[in-house]
Amino acid sequence: MKQAPLIALPPQPEATPYPGADWPTAELPKGVEIEALLNEMFDPESVFHETFGVVIVHKGEVVAQRYANRLPSFAGDGDEITNETPLLSWSLAKSMLHAVIGMIVSDGRLVLDAPAPVDAWSKPGDPRQSIRTADLLAMRDGLKWSEVYSVDAPSDVVAMLFGEGRDDVAGFAEKSPAEAPPNSRYAYSSGTSNILSAIASHALAPETRIDEFLQSRLLDPIGMSSARATIDEAGTWVASTFVYATALDFARFGLLYLRDGVWEGKRILPEGWVDHARTPLSRDEANGHLYGNHWWVTEDPYGSFWANGHEGQSILVCPALDLVLVRIGRTGDEGCALLPAWREAILDAFAAAD
Repeated sequence: MKQAPLIALPPQPEATPYPGADWPTAELPKGVEIEALLNEMFDPESVFHETFGVVIVHKGEVVAQRYANRLPSFAGDGDEITNETPLLSWSLAKSMLHAVIGMIVSDGRLVLDAPAPVDAWSKPGDPRQSIRTADLLAMRDGLKWSEVYSVDAPSDVVAMLFGEGRDDVAGFAEKSPAEAPPNSRYAYSSGTSNILSAIASHALAPETRIDEFLQSRLLDPIGMSSARATIDEAGTWVASTFVYATALDFARFGLLYLRDGVWEGKRILPEGWVDHARTPLSRDEANGHLYGNHWWVTEDPYGSFWANGHEGQSILVCPALDLVLVRIGRTGDEGCALLPAWREAILDAFAAAD
């Protein structure tokens, strides 16, 4: 796929510390006019419905944050949402899985271009034996899968997360038959991410559990102290969908990718791994967006790429403007279709004031 050259990832400004227990903060740069955009996002009558939190990090400092509404609850009103409220990632977790896979590859425990080590595909003649780990990361594995979030239509993702597959999400997904040759087509699949997550678990076993690795190698080093990953009964991180963290901690993860995987001078992700994420390989026919490796890629003039989740969750990383934009909430399909334009309007406001 043809692409423009990647925009360089900016280093942390020398005078600005990385976030510790608290984030460094600053006022919005002079001339950045985003109040109307924030008001629109938090307007309950708008097409965006409910927004729980928005965080903007510019040049390593939080320059805007806003919170509203209450957590969804089946037992009346949930807790009021603040900067300390852990919020559901949905598919933002997939991009966190990309970080974990990169570290395991760097440690020499996994080879991207080798056949994916999945025992369920090991019988002689199984066409899935030719699926590489790299194909899974790019969502180009060729497996049959229904990624429909509806109880009214056949849906593999709903069955995996909330039905018969919920206790062993990877085992459920690994049963998916081959539908196309590997690397011949793109198809977004939460099942694919959970297959990858199980591969990661097996690569670490028996010395380390996946939750221990996630905590010690990713969450702790960047200070994501609120983050909690869901592990199923089979011991697999449900990396398609389930991490809970505050909006500020999701911003830490975005900052790690903005800084090319380096945190306080220490390399957390292998060199080149962020470029691996943000290099577009496919175009999603359903929404028209570009996809790299477990990250989405914009076509804006700022070289932005983003982690994306169900109901409009996003962590946008913008190299040209040295900016991270996090939005967490509950938005339907109509509003989600308008979120890219809203995010780009925020970027345009910063660019106009530069």
